[in-house]
Amino acid sequence: MVDNNMPSPEQLEQMKAQMAQLQQNQTQGQGQQQMPTQGVPVVQPQGNPLVKHLRQPKIYIKLPSEGNYWPGKSLEKTETGEYPVYAMTAKDEITFKTPDALLNGQATVDVIQSCMPNIKDAWKMPSIDTDAILIAIRMASFGNSIDMTATVPNTEIQKDFTLDLQTIFDNYQAQVYEDTFQIPGFKVQIKPVDYKTMTEQSVKAFEQQRIFAIVNNDGIDDKTKLERFQASFKKLTEINLGIVIDSVVAIQPDDSDEAVVNARHIREFLDGCEASVYNGIENHIKAQKEKFTQAPLESKATEEEIAAGAPKTYSVPIQFDQSNFFG
Repeated sequence: MVDNNMPSPEQLEQMKAQMAQLQQNQTQGQGQQQMPTQGVPVVQPQGNPLVKHLRQPKIYIKLPSEGNYWPGKSLEKTETGEYPVYAMTAKDEITFKTPDALLNGQATVDVIQSCMPNIKDAWKMPSIDTDAILIAIRMASFGNSIDMTATVPNTEIQKDFTLDLQTIFDNYQAQVYEDTFQIPGFKVQIKPVDYKTMTEQSVKAFEQQRIFAIVNNDGIDDKTKLERFQASFKKLTEINLGIVIDSVVAIQPDDSDEAVVNARHIREFLDGCEASVYNGIENHIKAQKEKFTQAPLESKATEEEIAAGAPKTYSVPIQFDQSNFFG
């Protein structure tokens, strides 16, 4: 059958022309939508283009411990023994201005792990590395010098000092921690306490100092003062004993071929041994601690200071207080 509704050849050509015009219009519309906008071009990157502008290591340091005394995976050691140190971020600086976090040590731990990514657990950090690491972070963040102010002894004169942190750091690094020594009758091996233990002991000592302040309160009767003083003295004694016990790794009597390493047995021995034995161990531990403690700054008095009552030479204690050491 013939379909009388079929278009004629002329109508077919006209329809083809209309279709071609529609396709052309559509293509032009798409091209207009893809035209770039004025101003900053919009780019869809594969990753964050700002990554290359993030922190880079400012300095590399070797630890006074040489990586020893870090248990487990608390420190990711390097083949060279050198560790990168980054400058603090704005978040790190704010962290060091949080009093509670400073008191319990959490601020120090957070900032150290931020600025030294090889340190995975700063709570396990040996005490002999603590000041050196904090100095390194300070140098990476603010430079190699720090200004300090102190009162000249016997006067009201405020004097400014500038410390060279690189010299102080080099002094720490040059020290050698003697972990094995001999006392009459015994060979002893020790280790530096970790930062967690050191912080807990500092918090306890701080609490006892508050009690001593109460003892000196004239508003409290003498009997109560005596009771509180005795309680405080006992706790301080326990703190000092705890430092020694936590530091001792092994004790070997001269008449034995084997060393005692059981922590419970060592504690029992130190609780009941002669004072000379205990004092010999404690004195060696203190001597090793002093090696890694900043010595006072020795200064000569000026004529003006001497006239005001200052001695010819005097010492200025140097304390690295995080609350002012980092900004």
